[in-house]
Amino acid sequence: MTTTATTGARPALPGEPAYEQACAVFNQAAPARPAAAFTVRSVAQTRAAVRYGRDAGLSVRVHTTGHSAGAARPMDGMLLVRTELDGGVRVDPERRTAWIPAGTRWAEVVAAAARYGLAAAHGTSPTVGAVGYLLRGGVSLYGRRTGLAANGVTAAEVVTADGEVRRVDADHEPELLWALRGGGGGLGVVTGVELALFPAAGVVTGAAFWAGRHAEDILRQWLAWSAAAPREVSTSLRIMNLPPAPEIPPELRSGTVVCVAGAVLAPRPGDLRTAERHADDLLGPLRAVAAPLEDTWAPGGTEAVARAHMDPPGPVRILGDHLLITDPAGDGSDALLRAAGPGTGSPLVAAELRQLGGALAEPDPAGGVFDHVPAAYAVMTAGLPELHAPQAIRERCAVIRAALAPWNTGRTAPGFVESPDQPQGHLNETEIAAVDRVRLHYDPDGLFRADVMTGTSALV
Repeated sequence: MTTTATTGARPALPGEPAYEQACAVFNQAAPARPAAAFTVRSVAQTRAAVRYGRDAGLSVRVHTTGHSAGAARPMDGMLLVRTELDGGVRVDPERRTAWIPAGTRWAEVVAAAARYGLAAAHGTSPTVGAVGYLLRGGVSLYGRRTGLAANGVTAAEVVTADGEVRRVDADHEPELLWALRGGGGGLGVVTGVELALFPAAGVVTGAAFWAGRHAEDILRQWLAWSAAAPREVSTSLRIMNLPPAPEIPPELRSGTVVCVAGAVLAPRPGDLRTAERHADDLLGPLRAVAAPLEDTWAPGGTEAVARAHMDPPGPVRILGDHLLITDPAGDGSDALLRAAGPGTGSPLVAAELRQLGGALAEPDPAGGVFDHVPAAYAVMTAGLPELHAPQAIRERCAVIRAALAPWNTGRTAPGFVESPDQPQGHLNETEIAAVDRVRLHYDPDGLFRADVMTGTSALV
């Protein structure tokens, strides 16, 4: 049975099942409660939804999975458009591209590309919406070799404030494509993107966990290795206090643990042995510190990469923080351990360092407004309010931010930001002004202006 949220006749309203489905978010700490909501499954329905919002005088907001709901502005009194477009991923193996309809999750993209020995620059969760991730830049698990994921977006289809459909690429309205890639939103409803793929014969991927008492040695070894790591390797280190969930092995939830997870890419079949050697170079010294409590690192196919980080599969309530830092080796690692390590009473489920550098740090002349990440590591902290008081989580995040202040670059990666109140700095003033000029051209009346990420526009 079709619903009013999918026919385009009228939006779903509070109290209706279609409204609840449209408003569902992954991060339940930031519920979406707009005045009305459409779930659109075609470009025609998207156009109808945009025109409805314009005619009704409602600001228009956009989401798919709500993984970044924590960073979004409140939607009260607005119209939500949830993109769930039909059609499926279409891979062109000759051009090494994929057409990705808005609403597609990364698991579908990865599987479609893998059939042709190709891979996409995805993140750590198979349930994240691919298009939203790409428009926010995308720090991929392959990013040290491929660069920021958004740089691989070669075309986009977008419904702008006038209700028109535009196919934008390097030759057609390139300023809109440039602004869409990391500009902070508020430019229209993107209904699909074309993404460049790359060869992938296989990977070595997984996660290894050690007891918290080994955190200092593991952290120092990992930082020393990552300073000169090959670009084919992208990893993270997390200090974790895992919840008492039955699916988590008892040895991993009986106290603080430290986890090293990631992936090593083998672009061609002949590279598989080299990838295994790179993984051994990383993991050998860590395994020499102590035997891991659990170790899933192994050769495999690309579909295993998005599962290696073990992100939660279902909706959760998350509070957290994010910053980008220079190399914290030495005093910085000590500061992190004093703020979040074993024995600190940290209420955080994870305090993570994500390895950056390589191609992620290099500007891309063909990229969008946000085309590189000028930092050595990303810091992400997260707590679960059902386990600890929100205030305790926020205070611990603030302690970690203060401890790492000497290494803080002042920049951010928008896909990691968890709150509109947090400092955001992935664009400078010149870039913000340039994106605002594009916004004013395509949306002079500000229909989508409330959808702009904080810190990315002078118009809001």
